[in-house]
Amino acid sequence: MIEVLVVDDDTRVARVNAAYVTKVPGFRVAGEAHSAAGAMRLVETLPRLDLVLLDHHLPDETGLSVVRELRRRGHQTDVIMVTAARDISTVQAAMRLGALQYLVKPFGFAGLRAKLEAYADLRRTLDRGGEAGQAQVDRIFGVLPTTAGPALPTGHSPTTAELVRRALENAEEPLSARRIAEETGLSRQTAQRYLKLLERTGRALLTLRYGDAGRPEHRYVRATRV
Repeated sequence: MIEVLVVDDDTRVARVNAAYVTKVPGFRVAGEAHSAAGAMRLVETLPRLDLVLLDHHLPDETGLSVVRELRRRGHQTDVIMVTAARDISTVQAAMRLGALQYLVKPFGFAGLRAKLEAYADLRRTLDRGGEAGQAQVDRIFGVLPTTAGPALPTGHSPTTAELVRRALENAEEPLSARRIAEETGLSRQTAQRYLKLLERTGRALLTLRYGDAGRPEHRYVRATRV
């Protein structure tokens, strides 16, 4: 099991994120903290800790300060930033300090699940050891999208496309753009745009649901070869 510390100044958000973590196979919540001091205290006392889901806006210090302190004390615990901070300087600083991923609030379960599953894949790759070719090195460093597929048109993000694709893959029924938006934290318009892209590239199939009146609702399901 991958042991996770959830850090967020909002106790309600921390509980939600912790609940999300427990829904992903292979992950377990080792603890919750709501301040930088509380996070460091748990890091020092927990018998085992693999990953920290770390908010940036904490009441006593910033999340980046927590990462710096972790490294100063010699802790190699992995970090995924989970925050509403969108400014490029914060994103760049997180990257330089060694945060593996950066998830912008608000997001749904599918958004966090995609990050956690990618992290689990990374751990499996690293645990195998041995030597790596350039393609594998690129994947470890996040140069390539997590799912192979056609090159995306200009203005489309591979990360967002993967987020929508994973939401379809894990769904038990066809999903509308509205449902995808709820699952991923994207806007409905963005979800619709990426669903159409996945359909055009053969990674999703369009179905129609007819109601009592009006236009049929467009719903999407993953293609069987996805």
